[in-house]
Amino acid sequence: MKRLLYFLFAMMLLCGMSACVEKNEDHFDETLLYGRWQEGTVFERYDDTGWGATWDVGDDVNEEEAQPFQWRLEGAKLIHEHIGTFVTVPKVYTINTLDASQLTYSDEYGNTHYYTKVE
Repeated sequence: MKRLLYFLFAMMLLCGMSACVEKNEDHFDETLLYGRWQEGTVFERYDDTGWGATWDVGDDVNEEEAQPFQWRLEGAKLIHEHIGTFVTVPKVYTINTLDASQLTYSDEYGNTHYYTKVE
């Protein structure tokens, strides 16, 4: 009986400790996204309204011609919903790094994008 009580106490202690451990990398401050980001010739802009845009100056596309998208951040998931003429295309990314100057995220195919804040 004593062993059973020790076992139950140990299990409760382990469960309690694991519940207290929270992964900080699963939660990011969305206000850090606000502004313009650059990776090579590709730019992304995140507005505080939940709207954004992406453009590639290498393809001779400027910000005024940018592809608009709605965005939201859910934990470490960054969701873009690109607005087309007849269809909305969702894209889901996993944020690896987000701070005041760097944004790194990966897509479901294992491609990682490295952005630097430019504004």
